[in-house]
Amino acid sequence: MPHAAGLYYETHGPADAPPLILSSGLGGSANYWKPNIQALAEHYRVIAYDHRGTGRSDRALPDVVTVDDFADDIIALMETLEIAKAHLIGHAAGGVAGLALALKAPERLDKLVVVNGWAKADPHFLRCFEARLNLLRHSGVESFLRAQPIFLYPADWISTYTEKIDAELPHQLADFPGIPTMEKRIAALAAFDVIGRLQGLTDNVFVLLADDDMLVPSSAGLRLYKELGGTWIEIMPSGGHACNVTDPALFNHLVLDFLRS
Repeated sequence: MPHAAGLYYETHGPADAPPLILSSGLGGSANYWKPNIQALAEHYRVIAYDHRGTGRSDRALPDVVTVDDFADDIIALMETLEIAKAHLIGHAAGGVAGLALALKAPERLDKLVVVNGWAKADPHFLRCFEARLNLLRHSGVESFLRAQPIFLYPADWISTYTEKIDAELPHQLADFPGIPTMEKRIAALAAFDVIGRLQGLTDNVFVLLADDDMLVPSSAGLRLYKELGGTWIEIMPSGGHACNVTDPALFNHLVLDFLRS
């Protein structure tokens, strides 16, 4: 398995195409992007990776983890792969990592797509994660994972694809990074706050939201949009938190329109 700076990664698409990095959410897995990679790889050299502490990447984490650490890992990945500048699509945790990267090393970033992200965690987001952490700590990993689809997907989608969701559970249990790692990653997301720091990023950031996101309310994304000072924005009418999974055709279309604009 290919690794760079301790991070598992995989590449798709032409080697000479413009590079596009995919950074996933809390789970941290490159596999999250399976519904999107084929469409994106027709136009870009797609690099998907497992976040540090998750999946097939190095599982060692410091005592305290920050979103800046997520951004540092993206930079390390780019340096190892000799990528001077890239587009980045980030979902939730990956999106705020992209914002941190834009602030830390703007010269490394071409265009950024922030999917269901935020400039500061709002009360609903924090309440959801408090509930999820209580499940994890007091009911165990399986209960945490069984509840996860409620936060990721619309109710009708869960009903339609319940067998598929159930079939994924054994793999999720086998790949679970451990309670301490999950606690550290959630704490990093809860502490992220870039209010008042995002002006000047207007032209190259696309804020993509789902109106029915159960975990990160669209109001959090709208606040991010306002903090950016007027940039690209699109609100998908449905799709839930994992809108790139539940409606990949629309998601891919919107993202490609932005990247090629």
